[in-house]
Amino acid sequence: MDLKKLYIRIRDKWWALPLILPSLLLPLLSNTNTFASTATGNVVLFYLPLALMLSLMLFFGWAALPGIAIAIFWYKFSQVGWYETLPVIIHFVVTVVLSWGGYHVFAPRRGQVYHGDVRLVFQRMFWQVFFPASLFLVIFQFAAFVGMYDSKPHLMGVMPFNINALIDYQALLVGNLVGVPLCYLIIRIIRNPCYVYSYFSQLKLQIDSKVTKKEIAIWLIVLSMLMVLLCMPLNEDSSILSTNYTLSLLLPVMLWGAMRYGYKFISPLWAILLIVSINYYHRYMPLYSGYDNQLAITSSSYLVFSFIVNYMAILATRQRIVSSRARRLAYLDPVVHLPNLRALNRALKNAPWSALCYLRVPGMELLIKNYGIMLRIQYKQQLSHWISPLLAQNEHVFQLSGNDLVLRLNTESHQQRIEALDIHIKQFRFAWDGMQVQPQVGVSYCYVRSPVNHIYLLLGELSTVAELSIVTNTPENLQRRGAMNLQRGLKDKVAMMNLLQRALEYDRFCLMAQPIQGVRGDVYHEILLRLKDQNGGMINPDIFLPVAHEFGLSSSIDLWVIEHTLQFMAVNREKMPAQRFAINLSPTSMCRARFPIEVNKLLSRYQVEAWQLIFEVTESNVLVDAEHAQATLSQLQQLGCQIAIDDFGTGYASYARLKNVNANILKIDGSFIRNIVSNSLDYQIVASICHLARMKKMSVVAEHVESEEIRNAVSSLGIDYLQGYLIGEPQRLEDTLRNRRQTLAPE
Repeated sequence: MDLKKLYIRIRDKWWALPLILPSLLLPLLSNTNTFASTATGNVVLFYLPLALMLSLMLFFGWAALPGIAIAIFWYKFSQVGWYETLPVIIHFVVTVVLSWGGYHVFAPRRGQVYHGDVRLVFQRMFWQVFFPASLFLVIFQFAAFVGMYDSKPHLMGVMPFNINALIDYQALLVGNLVGVPLCYLIIRIIRNPCYVYSYFSQLKLQIDSKVTKKEIAIWLIVLSMLMVLLCMPLNEDSSILSTNYTLSLLLPVMLWGAMRYGYKFISPLWAILLIVSINYYHRYMPLYSGYDNQLAITSSSYLVFSFIVNYMAILATRQRIVSSRARRLAYLDPVVHLPNLRALNRALKNAPWSALCYLRVPGMELLIKNYGIMLRIQYKQQLSHWISPLLAQNEHVFQLSGNDLVLRLNTESHQQRIEALDIHIKQFRFAWDGMQVQPQVGVSYCYVRSPVNHIYLLLGELSTVAELSIVTNTPENLQRRGAMNLQRGLKDKVAMMNLLQRALEYDRFCLMAQPIQGVRGDVYHEILLRLKDQNGGMINPDIFLPVAHEFGLSSSIDLWVIEHTLQFMAVNREKMPAQRFAINLSPTSMCRARFPIEVNKLLSRYQVEAWQLIFEVTESNVLVDAEHAQATLSQLQQLGCQIAIDDFGTGYASYARLKNVNANILKIDGSFIRNIVSNSLDYQIVASICHLARMKKMSVVAEHVESEEIRNAVSSLGIDYLQGYLIGEPQRLEDTLRNRRQTLAPE
């Protein structure tokens, strides 16, 4: 068996390190104990064995007890014999077991948290400093009083609340406060020497990022000078800096280090400095009248300074960790857990040249409407993981709002890498709810130089080129496509969006109406929308409706058309009784759950019967998103409105999927009607559509009836309604009322 593995397996057994380390460390660390003489006897200024025993118990638990007992026996037996060694063993064991047990109960996760964690400061201060020191001193005083410690005759009968007891108590507190972390670190390094590398790595992370080597060097020089002045032997030429005044000067210097360099650096350094300064206490505290009181005050300074330095180091380290975490979170999207646009800006600044690769997934929007936003989140996460193996160490996938992602790549061979990346993305498969989902991904890229001050405009241009990539099925280079043309196109879109928003706000749309005549003489009109431009002209819907759909204004425009049509019907109720109007719906309105509720409110407000409205939906929209569309259309039919399928025949699988659509009217696309006289195939297609519509009990409308020959042909097929320039051209909605008056006027 490998010796290393064997060592790891047996090192924590009670007969291994827990048995050996106490006997090795106790004589060594006992040399740091410092004693002083007073007028009433000897006192201790620094005591480390108790901290060592506590550290062993914290590290090894019950397995440390045999080693602790043996170490005390070998160390004390030669000095005081059997009679006093046994009480000393019991003295230590009782103290460390009760302290360890209390800490184990109130801080059960002690093994996973290092000494510098601010959340455990109170538990550590109580169970590792205050409680063991108090219990140890009480037992010590009691044992000395009853005569169990023959080597301490000066303690017999002494009142426990005297200045000597105070100095001893402060020494125990100081020893535990700085000794437990120090001994714990020593034991951990002995147990696993490789921990040194980990410790120094953590130490570097705790140092403030603004600290320079020059600052550390100056700080260490100042600290060394103060320690030399403090420990320098007193003579006739000694100044005030050679007294315990210098000890107080150590505090601000150490506080600076605590605030800047972190707990893992300051804690062992302060422990070493404190041990040295206490060991040479006679260099700056000569014997004089009132020496006992000064010794107590200086001993309290050791305690207070140790607490302040360590606690400030803990707080400063904790604050830097929190600040660092907050900075990291500021560069990370909290939902998708990918670097965000701010992180992209930082990455572009750090690299002189970069290649930006834009991934656009426009088909994701329809999937989100059906399956929810979690699909987009998981799709982006899995796609980024799929791409990551092809990226270098300093290249990342960045999160953008919506459905898009962007990559920052190094410039070396970036075109070949992007082509390989495109092939790799096409191989990506995403499963959702047991179903394979594979939306197309458009890829565009460009070459940029730091600093990139126009990142938002650049991403917009890349998004537009990525749309083109979906058509060409290859990655598109922004520089080759021409950024100026794209910027002009984007500006035109934004200008059109602003024009649409102003039209909605100030009623700058114009309603047109085209008659649809029934073979039995009844007539209803289809509402057509025009947009007034700034010069008073009219803009056709095929120009502004795509922009409205892209910027999410389609549903608002639909509601505007419905409300103004109903308003016209309400005002002219007596002049146009029982008049019906057909209104086209956008895909956005069909997918809105509240749309039927809003229509019902408008019908109630203007007191218009629901059967007077006919909603026209295109075949592709109603069949592709069938679930949401059917729910909306069914609710509209329940209100009493009629549904017409527009442009029938142009979509895919129309006949097979029409059987699942419940509509009242079927409008045959004009591409079949236009050539019905000259093309026998179109004639047969129209005839089959009419036959299918009669089976579904649907009325049939023929569009683009522009000649008498077409009128006669479609009439022979039994079509119910005709629409086209032969029947009537589109005209303003107000003119419809005027023409109706002329038609009804007596000759």
